[in-house]
Amino acid sequence: MADPVTALVVAFALVAIVAFLFWPHRGYYWRAQRVRRLGGRALLEDALKHLYNFEYRSQPASVESLGGALEVSQNEAADLLVRAEERGLVKVEGAVIRLTPIGRSYALRIIRVHRLYEHYLSEETGVTEEDWHRLAEEREHDLDDADVDQLAFEMGNPAYDPHGDPIPTVDGEIAPQRGVPLSEAEVGTPVTVVHVEDEPEAVYAQIVAEGLQPGVRLDLIEITPERVRFWANGTECTLAPMIASNVAVVSSTGPVEDEEDEFQDTLAVLRPGESGEVVRISRRCRGLARRRLMDLGILPGTEILAEMISPSGDPTAYRVRGATVALRKEQALQIQINRTLEAH
Repeated sequence: MADPVTALVVAFALVAIVAFLFWPHRGYYWRAQRVRRLGGRALLEDALKHLYNFEYRSQPASVESLGGALEVSQNEAADLLVRAEERGLVKVEGAVIRLTPIGRSYALRIIRVHRLYEHYLSEETGVTEEDWHRLAEEREHDLDDADVDQLAFEMGNPAYDPHGDPIPTVDGEIAPQRGVPLSEAEVGTPVTVVHVEDEPEAVYAQIVAEGLQPGVRLDLIEITPERVRFWANGTECTLAPMIASNVAVVSSTGPVEDEEDEFQDTLAVLRPGESGEVVRISRRCRGLARRRLMDLGILPGTEILAEMISPSGDPTAYRVRGATVALRKEQALQIQINRTLEAH
């Protein structure tokens, strides 16, 4: 009979091997599939996009940065640059890599498709924000110019994607970068988020967990080499400076009547017999989830009465425009209200 300790070690080793091979989107199998799928044109387009993003941020791109971004070896990245130079898309002079005008135009088209599709996912589907970037990367190589122009037209030609990145126009024009890193903002000055960097994924997940996205107002409390503390969405938050640097902000100098921070109450605070008037649906509620609430008649100015809480505590039944609807707590938290009647 096998030693229990040995059996346990073998089991852990098998789990580690399976995870290495098949971990979703990151395992060896999926990475190999991605490289095979992207072999050729798509991989070249990803390379151009990487070079443009570095150029836009005034940072020098390198074979190392390209290989890391595309998850290929440095030799493969170098071969890719040779192919791009042969096609007149880049110019390599020693360690300096530059896009040619043709290469820059090509890169801007791919970036336009990517950011338009992210906008589509955020506003027209129920896809969660953690998946917008990945799905847009999968589709950006498939849409032709006619599809892209139609998509832009149907969405009203948006100027920015849901992360606050400017969307290039059909003519290749793009707005400059906005804001300063949150880690460099001035303590005591209200700021508004204008951009959230969506890579790397682990960092983006922490930013999402704090409810940060373009349009959210922050009140900075403290910035030190160890942490950045601030109020956001009525909650005190703390981020490491490295993570806070992936959030760009501008000073909030205008009126605040439109700021979500001014409203402390959500529908979730109402007890049976209490009511409130809808102020807005939180900007964090997007796409299909937002439209479902609006289809139920949950619009600014609507009076909502809490009628009954289910035995399990969730969902709660509310009276909305003469009809009874059940909303889960996570939905009620997205509906901001002013109390109009308290239970006695």
